[in-house]
Amino acid sequence: MASFPLAVKMVMIDLDGTMIDTVPDLAAAANRMLADLGRPAWGIEHYRAWIGNGVPRFVKRALTGEMQAEPDPELFEQALGPFRRHYGEAVSNLSRPYPGVVEALEQLTDQGYSLACITNKAEAFTLPLLKNLELHKYFKLVLSGDSLPKQKPDPLPLQHACRHFGIDTAHGVLVGDSSNDVHAARAAGMPVICVTYGYNHGHDIRQSLPDAVVDSLMEVPQYLKLYV
Repeated sequence: MASFPLAVKMVMIDLDGTMIDTVPDLAAAANRMLADLGRPAWGIEHYRAWIGNGVPRFVKRALTGEMQAEPDPELFEQALGPFRRHYGEAVSNLSRPYPGVVEALEQLTDQGYSLACITNKAEAFTLPLLKNLELHKYFKLVLSGDSLPKQKPDPLPLQHACRHFGIDTAHGVLVGDSSNDVHAARAAGMPVICVTYGYNHGHDIRQSLPDAVVDSLMEVPQYLKLYV
């Protein structure tokens, strides 16, 4: 485990479940997609457990009701396009930043850290969401799920961000909400702080052994000091 305060220059922050509660819009889009197919809707708590591995897997979970099951390929192809359309039309209608997120971003920026948003969400949804909720201005780099050949839990996005800012991986920190974030950070050789809320498939994030656990992004700055 890392020792605190962490000496870092860059703070990478996950999007869904860490900065923004996106479930309401994702659930609404998925249920509209299911209605198009003549299938019954799911309750919002199902969708909370299904977020975190990108749009295709999310759609497959909505179709099957299971985490790793594979739906009929033809059905999946019929579903994916309508889901993307429905979600793209309403990506920020109901989604909102969690309490303390804007204040934390302001504080981290004022303290001199470079901020990057690293998410598995497709860019077509990531950028409008950040811009519509006026969060885009805080980030010097945004890496979406389709920005690079691999996404979290692969370390590539984290390594790419470090190269972008010209720093060693030890001088970055990832803030996330899921085991994906912990695995990506460990593989990249950097510390990771996780929030207690968010989307971790119904599991307590403490089981994944992040370096620290916080109830609000407002707590993150106390774990950091600027590396110079």
